[in-house]
Amino acid sequence: MEQLSFFKEAGQTPGLPPELLEYHPDLLDEQECEFLLDKFIAETPWMQKVVRMYDKEVITPRLTAWYANPETYDYTSLRRSAPNLWTPELLMIKEKVEAIAGVEFNSVLLNYYRNGNDSVAWHSDNEKALGTRPVIASVSFGQVRSFDIRRKSDHAEKYSIRLESGALLIMKGDLQINWEHRIAKSIKPMKPRVNLTFRVVI
Repeated sequence: MEQLSFFKEAGQTPGLPPELLEYHPDLLDEQECEFLLDKFIAETPWMQKVVRMYDKEVITPRLTAWYANPETYDYTSLRRSAPNLWTPELLMIKEKVEAIAGVEFNSVLLNYYRNGNDSVAWHSDNEKALGTRPVIASVSFGQVRSFDIRRKSDHAEKYSIRLESGALLIMKGDLQINWEHRIAKSIKPMKPRVNLTFRVVI
């Protein structure tokens, strides 16, 4: 199948499957985004994790931080580590996201892509702690990056979505069961980007 794109250079093009993905531009305005991007970069206790892939330990090509309710553990770690507690800025964004998604989230994973070399490989958010059909809300700040998805059973069926600063993308339904997603490396110069993914850890 020919590669499709949900978005033109700016905004949404027709064809976004509403049962899998919702795109909401301008959740936050440009001034808010610039302020929050700088604040997140400067004040977040970023970590670079080591993960095991194909029997090898590799360093993740991005920085991350985990915030959540006190009783929620970091399911992305090998140990049940205590989360960072919510900041006023994260709670403000969480409230806006919950009003649209109709879900009360108890955690958020922050990803810091410092330049075009930072990325996340093909994967699905299908950990048991998230349930079978999780609703995950993604908010982006800074550099526009392409969010690629492909069907697990047919990699030729794929889409590329422009995640604009201040926009909200809601992943839901069978997306994590039947599809994979990534943020690919870029050979083009890229400015910093911070992404927040709000989740419900069961």
